[in-house]
Amino acid sequence: MAGTAMGKMSWRGYTLRSVQTASPTFISVFIYGTAWKKDQTADLVHQAINAGFRAVDTAAQPKHYREDLVGEGIRRALSDGTARRGDLYIQTKFTSIHGQNPDNMPYNPEDSVAEQVHASVKSSLYNLRSSAGPESADEAYIDTLVLHSPLPTMTQTMEAWSTLETYVPHRIRNLGISNSTLPVLKEISSLAKVKPTIVQNRFYGGTQFDVPLRGYCRDRQIVYQSFWTLTANPELVRSKPVLYLAQEARVSSAAALYGLVLGLGHTTLLNGTTKRAHMEEDLAALKSLEQFSSDNPEDWQRFLEDFQQLTGDHVYLQ
Repeated sequence: MAGTAMGKMSWRGYTLRSVQTASPTFISVFIYGTAWKKDQTADLVHQAINAGFRAVDTAAQPKHYREDLVGEGIRRALSDGTARRGDLYIQTKFTSIHGQNPDNMPYNPEDSVAEQVHASVKSSLYNLRSSAGPESADEAYIDTLVLHSPLPTMTQTMEAWSTLETYVPHRIRNLGISNSTLPVLKEISSLAKVKPTIVQNRFYGGTQFDVPLRGYCRDRQIVYQSFWTLTANPELVRSKPVLYLAQEARVSSAAALYGLVLGLGHTTLLNGTTKRAHMEEDLAALKSLEQFSSDNPEDWQRFLEDFQQLTGDHVYLQ
């Protein structure tokens, strides 16, 4: 464990706040992202699980994801004994009409929002089943179902959310929201019976790195999932705390950035690398950073505080 200004962080992951099940859901800090992998999806998911990833993110959105091939890659890993279903965290999304390809979506766009959600969840349970036989879809479950974005109105958003709630906890363990602002997250939290346990947002300067939203999440044990972490932040990759940490801990600058983002607290990261070597290097880097922070707590704290100055987190901590 490594100390932060907000208490201790986990380099391995978090147990999600319990919803309505006695079996807590554990999510590791690295989540393998499957967007835009196209026909390579099954091979890459299988490689990622073999390399050591134990969390996978996808979506019922054929425009950007091959959820069916994500399921195929997971089934390969289960079949060859690399992992058991209970070892894996599998997350998918309901994507509204506005995020879908009009010619290829997992539901009838003329149906009600509730009917669209039911059809999308049914397709996801089938795609992400644990064995090849179609009957295994009846036993399938999803660790977290994320609303890909708020719908055009809060009434529609809550219609989708309340429909998802009917699957909790037996077919869906947890619910989350992506591409959300803090006001929307607060309103969903106030109206929902099953509260959000995940918020998945772009981590970048355009939203001031979501500092107030992440503070709200930490205060309520909601896990923040950062995506677009490297691509959107070249200035952070080149920043002094990142480069100094990379040098001292002997990891890449990308891995150092990942480590400092995780150090902000109650945060996980989507990692969508397509190279097996990078998968292994990134996972190994977490262990190196854990060892560095344990052996050099004052240096780690200094790098983290310098990084918090860049993201604006120091204001939240005052």
